[in-house]
Amino acid sequence: MPSSVDPRALDTGMLALFVGFAASGHVQEQLAARGHGDLRFSHGYVFQHLIDAQPTVGELAAELEMTQQGASKTVAELERLGYTERAPDPRDARVRRVRLTARGREAVEASRQARAELEERLAARFGEGRLAEHRELLAELLQELGGTAVVRARRVRPPR
Repeated sequence: MPSSVDPRALDTGMLALFVGFAASGHVQEQLAARGHGDLRFSHGYVFQHLIDAQPTVGELAAELEMTQQGASKTVAELERLGYTERAPDPRDARVRRVRLTARGREAVEASRQARAELEERLAARFGEGRLAEHRELLAELLQELGGTAVVRARRVRPPR
């Protein structure tokens, strides 16, 4: 039987990662309860590029640092699920742009609501000031480790 691990004994990076996993799992559960149980965590990496833009599959692949084939497969999956669609570029009908559908925008809003509800729950449990202090520390750690710019630009990628 493997020995148990005390979370307080973990290094900061691993502990933050596991907290993020737990928070993401909670959001996934809430999304499922709101009719979006077919979304996976990895879909969020695509959605971040569709909130304020309508890239081509090639542009999306470049942003995600993946092959065009891989991006196309993911977009096709999201299309089948009703979250994205490909539409002609208004300036060149030969070019197809990927955009969120109404269902996709609904999923984004449901995710935002679930995260806001989680923040409220955590603030009620630990106190708003204490939670704000820890959020500030995490933001400073992100800056120290060079991750702030990619978050601001919505260019977060999965780790290699």
